Amino acid sequence: MNQQPVRRGRGRRPAAEVRTGVLEAAADLLFAEGMKAVTFERVAAAAGSSKMTLYKWWPSAGALAAEAYFARSRPVLAFPDTGDIRADLTTQLTAFVRLLTEGGAGPVIAGLIGTAQTDPDLAAAFRRDYSGPRRDLAVEALDRAQQRGQLRADLDVALLVDQLWGACYHRLLVLDAPLDEAFAVALVNNALDGAAT
Repeated sequence: MNQQPVRRGRGRRPAAEVRTGVLEAAADLLFAEGMKAVTFERVAAAAGSSKMTLYKWWPSAGALAAEAYFARSRPVLAFPDTGDIRADLTTQLTAFVRLLTEGGAGPVIAGLIGTAQTDPDLAAAFRRDYSGPRRDLAVEALDRAQQRGQLRADLDVALLVDQLWGACYHRLLVLDAPLDEAFAVALVNNALDGAAT
């Protein structure tokens, strides 16, 4: 991908505008070319910013990539609250699977997870900016359902979150079975209906 540096007029841009531009540029590179493309040099050139600004805001290019992925995926992964936990889980989990399989995020998230194994800054950013907040939203939704009497009072909702999303990550990373919307629907139904006779 030949990306031309962004040319800016004179004058200092507000920090929020610069940060948004950097995250958009990083996300574009990440989705187009993968983790290897997200370097401070390339992102700064694409965003029309300085490398020093990026070094000031992010401890590593991996941490920048994680935040860029989160900023790009956040609008797609809003967690609904209709009062029907089966419908809400199905909507959220199928949106997640669509993002991974149709939205181009599958290779991106796999690259982030892989790189996080050796980049502690990326691992911390991933937990802080993505997996932690996403997990909290799911736990809160299940807690509300529990309070409404839609789930057993003794259910470990955090464990249920791990079962649902963990199964999707397993299929994404291990590649031994398809990851599709039918799988997401089946996961929700299996979790809520249980396996016992």
